[in-house]
Amino acid sequence: MAELLLSTAYLPNIQYIRAIAQNQEATIELFEHFPKQTFRNRCHILTEAGATSLSIPIVKGKSKQYLRDTKISYNERWQPQHWHAIVSAYNSSPFFEYFRDDMEPFFRRQFTFLIDLNNVINDLIFKILKIKTTIHHTNDFITLDNPNFYDLRNSIHPKKSQTIGENYYTETPYPQVFDSKFGFVPNLSIIDMIFNVGFEAEELVK
Repeated sequence: MAELLLSTAYLPNIQYIRAIAQNQEATIELFEHFPKQTFRNRCHILTEAGATSLSIPIVKGKSKQYLRDTKISYNERWQPQHWHAIVSAYNSSPFFEYFRDDMEPFFRRQFTFLIDLNNVINDLIFKILKIKTTIHHTNDFITLDNPNFYDLRNSIHPKKSQTIGENYYTETPYPQVFDSKFGFVPNLSIIDMIFNVGFEAEELVK
């Protein structure tokens, strides 16, 4: 059986977490050339303005730098901006106060590399959702035609529409803070589900 192959992801969406939760093992690619405008350094949350993108600025390096070498820029005050957006969006959600103290430190501590920030955040998410999947990281670039992997590195993408039933994408409605204004908005960052339904999210992703 082919092993799940994914890119790294910042506050990953529900589809990404569902893919990991439904596999015993998953591999994260470290040796791809860092692409712009993907979920590797951005996420979508639901605010009073609708679905909103939060993006981590990246230090400009070589034109083709490896993901593992991609550094976070702190020239902009993106951490307090992201946390303020999250608080504004979810402060009234049922489980925000319960998980707040776990999440907030990530927006005060500086990480040099994007992969390190993503990994520690995802470790917390896996703990909350009781995901026991074994996570590996590549030692070299996995070619696109490698039959040993089920490759979703470029399939879960903010500019690609998803088809229900493919690539672990489903729409499982749950209460959202602004659903009276926008209706149900699917496939946001997993924190949207966690803050709104708490530990029930464990069953919704599995």
